Amino acid sequence: MQTERIIRRKLSDEVLERLLRLVSEGNLKPGDAMPSERELMDRFGVGRPAIREAMQSLANMGLVTISHGERARVQEITAQSIIRQVDLSAHIMLQRSSDSLEHLKAARLFFERGMVREAAARATEEDVNRLRAIVEEQRALLGKAEEFMAADMRFHREIAAISGNPIFVSVSEAMLGWLKAYHTELLLWSGKENYTLAEHAEIIAALERGDADAAEAAMVKHLQRSSGLYGLKG
Repeated sequence: MQTERIIRRKLSDEVLERLLRLVSEGNLKPGDAMPSERELMDRFGVGRPAIREAMQSLANMGLVTISHGERARVQEITAQSIIRQVDLSAHIMLQRSSDSLEHLKAARLFFERGMVREAAARATEEDVNRLRAIVEEQRALLGKAEEFMAADMRFHREIAAISGNPIFVSVSEAMLGWLKAYHTELLLWSGKENYTLAEHAEIIAALERGDADAAEAAMVKHLQRSSGLYGLKG
């Protein structure tokens, strides 16, 4: 007969499981205040440490926000809030390994190729005009590398947004944010901004025509050229 060990769980794990059930089943909705520590202690028959540990676990998952002197509140769960939970781990992974950074660059290229093809199929005149406005903003930021780079990130995020899928937008934001932390000296951008402007214009022209192949080719050229601007420091 196979042995099945009974594992003794921490009280805080039991509390966490019950709180998760309250949130997942809709008994507590986004914006609702969580019950007070005293209410939870009385309800579950446990001490304050178990309640606080369980609440901190909920906060670490992005399910509640904890503010000093106030009751915790249930957080709205979005693709963005979920992906933000891995930001710190992603930065540590990238910092430790140049291979991880190269893998991220490759993943971004794969992702952006799909996004720009999707945008070519769906882009409206209004979408194209928004992209052109970002490029004009970039043109006005020539010589201001940090601001120029921020506008560059908005350009790529906007292409993802054309899909209408918030998960695509959140993934785009995450990858761009992780890469930004590992760009090389901003002086490397000096003199290369005009290449970026021309490449962005080429991408927009292909999107306006609805030409997915041309849009993908322009995006690949753009990202392969700019790939060298990101690297581990030190």
